Amino acid sequence: MSRWQFSPVTFAPLALGLVLVLTAGAFAADRSEDYGIPQVATINEKIRLGWQDYGISPSPEEIDTVWARRLFLDVLGRVPSVDELNDFARDRSRDKKKNLVDRLLFDEKYTEEYARNWTTVWTNVLIGRNGGTANNSQISRAGMQKYLRDTFARNTHYDKMVEELVSATGANTPGMPGFNGAVNFYMDKLDEDGVQATAKTAQIFLGLQVQCTQCHNHPFNEWKQEKFWNMNAFFRQTRAMRGQMPGNANNNGMRAMTLNNVDFMGEGRNIDNAEIYYELRNGLLKVAYPEFLDGQKIPANGRVAQVNRREELAKFIVESENLQEAIVNRYWGHFLGYGFTKPVDDMGPHNRPTHPELLTYLGQELRENSFDLKQLIRWIALSEAYSLSSKITKGNSLDDPTVGEPPKFSHFYLRQMQAEQLYESLLVATQAHKTRGNYEEQEKKKSEWMQQFVTAFGTDEGDEATTFNGTIPQALMMFNGDLVMDAVSTKPGSFIYSMAAEGQDGKEAINHLYMATVARRPTRKELEAANYLIGIHKGDTAKALQDVFWALLNSNEFILNH
Repeated sequence: MSRWQFSPVTFAPLALGLVLVLTAGAFAADRSEDYGIPQVATINEKIRLGWQDYGISPSPEEIDTVWARRLFLDVLGRVPSVDELNDFARDRSRDKKKNLVDRLLFDEKYTEEYARNWTTVWTNVLIGRNGGTANNSQISRAGMQKYLRDTFARNTHYDKMVEELVSATGANTPGMPGFNGAVNFYMDKLDEDGVQATAKTAQIFLGLQVQCTQCHNHPFNEWKQEKFWNMNAFFRQTRAMRGQMPGNANNNGMRAMTLNNVDFMGEGRNIDNAEIYYELRNGLLKVAYPEFLDGQKIPANGRVAQVNRREELAKFIVESENLQEAIVNRYWGHFLGYGFTKPVDDMGPHNRPTHPELLTYLGQELRENSFDLKQLIRWIALSEAYSLSSKITKGNSLDDPTVGEPPKFSHFYLRQMQAEQLYESLLVATQAHKTRGNYEEQEKKKSEWMQQFVTAFGTDEGDEATTFNGTIPQALMMFNGDLVMDAVSTKPGSFIYSMAAEGQDGKEAINHLYMATVARRPTRKELEAANYLIGIHKGDTAKALQDVFWALLNSNEFILNH
């Protein structure tokens, strides 16, 4: 079976024939280093112990340019340009991989792109791909993105970011007095006494899925119904209210909102002992007070001036070991394809991690490094597990999480690009990114393109998913969609036109297209197929390059992160 497993489609025989001969390329033989970084050395040690326990051997190390493509996709959300790959290839030092990781993380040249990518990732985590897109939404998507973009551009550390999100007050829309984009996280989660605020806070920041415990005890872990409502009591001082955009009589729909802390009388109407009630399955009512999951309590007084419940909750979360392990698990899953638990946000005794010692160690190291997420990324990206080829060998054929096996990370797990990554990568591969508009214009165009893939399920949890999954209808969309058609256009001023006009010989141009899309040079067979296309078009280089580029952009090798 081909390494590039995907839905087979048969169109345009000559160009698609080129898609089908795309191959994996060569593999480097050297093992990755720890670069003198103790956290990297410990990751390598713990992962290797797992290989020994299961009697498996790792795949060889991936070739450098494909590894670089993987890194750009995961850190910046796009493939590298040919110039960036050439710069990387010219680095002959032993630490060239470390140099590239540090460049993407710490060079000011990439600060804006780093912030853009992680803003996309975290916007989807916090409010979803649909959040703030409906006209009557209480969420300002632009406000959420503004907060996150500033947060990642400044490299605000994760504990501070969580504290700001959990305790946020202010206006949700840029331009409003008292604007604080962080409030958008809770803006649509306060209905039904803040049940969604409770569930999503635990799930995202603590790695605990507790939504079912609002009605009954969890069947598999120690979370009881009482704990859910004790946690819920922290949100009872929080109110979302209509705001007013300056000079906007229409109030900008529902998006002009403010999040405020107000005194809570308690359901027993005693503000000094502001309790809430919840119902057991047998119909009995029980009382709950603000109490964190580890049993830490705060005074039950409902006056904000005396006890600000969300501020106290933020402190509890930041001090919790769950915080550090939940974010390590999430980021490990982002870079390696699978977290130490599946799903990454459902941790606990019922769902044991695959590498518990490593998870605990990395969580402790992250806390000791002041929750600097760039350091966590650096450790993971320089690990041996991240450097491995995605080609499965006889020695690790049993390491297959797709059939329910726990991941051993003995090879890189193939995964499809996220739709946002594909969008950004198409722009870079065609050099369209060089003429992009401002951030707001970019996000508007990307959001419009994304909406064809997003499905909202309309559940109480606000679940949604992307339908970007490589099915035949979507392959047709890719083949014939406006984005790809613009990318392979031969009209004057286009990428293909400019390349043909430069008078490059066929081999040089084909090499460039392969590097721009799949980060490697073509094999001899692929080069022969491309030259055959040039011959068919009788010297019309632009037409031939158009066919090759179309085939590459629609190949599994381009669409997959490998």
